[in-house]
Amino acid sequence: LAPKAGFINLSNDCLKEVAVILRLLKANPMPLLALFPDDMELPHFLALSKKIRKILNQGLGFCILNKLPVEDMSEFEVTAIYWLLTQLVGRPVAQKWSDGRMIYSVTDLGRPSGHGVRPDVTNEEQSFHTDNSYNISPPDHVGLLCLQPASEGGLSRIVNLLAVLEVMNDKFPDFIPRLYQPYFFDRQREHSDKDEKTIFRPLLSNEEGGLRVRVSRNLIYQGYGLEGKRVDETSEAALDAFFSIIDDPRMYIEFQFEPGQIQFLNNRLIGHKRTRFKDNPEKGIKRKLHRVWLRETGKRFYNG
Repeated sequence: LAPKAGFINLSNDCLKEVAVILRLLKANPMPLLALFPDDMELPHFLALSKKIRKILNQGLGFCILNKLPVEDMSEFEVTAIYWLLTQLVGRPVAQKWSDGRMIYSVTDLGRPSGHGVRPDVTNEEQSFHTDNSYNISPPDHVGLLCLQPASEGGLSRIVNLLAVLEVMNDKFPDFIPRLYQPYFFDRQREHSDKDEKTIFRPLLSNEEGGLRVRVSRNLIYQGYGLEGKRVDETSEAALDAFFSIIDDPRMYIEFQFEPGQIQFLNNRLIGHKRTRFKDNPEKGIKRKLHRVWLRETGKRFYNG
């Protein structure tokens, strides 16, 4: 891919529409989640959302909007614009079982990742993953708004998992059938105390809407640990083969999120990660993103 493949510059018409929305919100204060695009005239945002959906479902599978003028807006205003746009792209759904949170802050809370602590609230380097791979109904699309990048590190990486499978079919074809068979995933305590702690799902499955890839190596190991089991030799070899391709720098693009940029990706076919980072709270620099999950099928509840 070209260095700026997938980047879309916000048009002047869209930026003018942002200004109109901000004036409307100042004249008519509303809670964030009560804002709906149907209550506003947003022809340019609507056209942009159609372009985004086409890219996600028929094109590269990801795009990065460049960018909202965050320096002239409050966090509420930036988030409101983002929330309105994401609703045009798709249907937002709950991101936590416990409280049904629709907008999720991705920032370091100072705890190590593990059972019940998602890596997205740490500063640790993530492995390539698809969001919510451990849920019954993972989102189809993911939106990320950058409010503040890290003081150091925190690079974003994106990989096309269809391309990974093409390479795997050439190099390790014998291991692909194992990826169509289930693995245990740790459900991260996103369930009732009476519910199962793990879910048993394949990494590759043909569902309504086509292929879905579930990727989260760490949560697979945690899932097997919760079940008191070990990943067998064949299953481990299949994971090794798959991730040896994913982690090849020739397979992914890397970029530093900038304030006001918005990333959308097809969560069925695109993996992503973030490198380890450091914040500088003394200077008021703390990495913060807002995430939205979009899914058109099932209920808006966390489990769908």
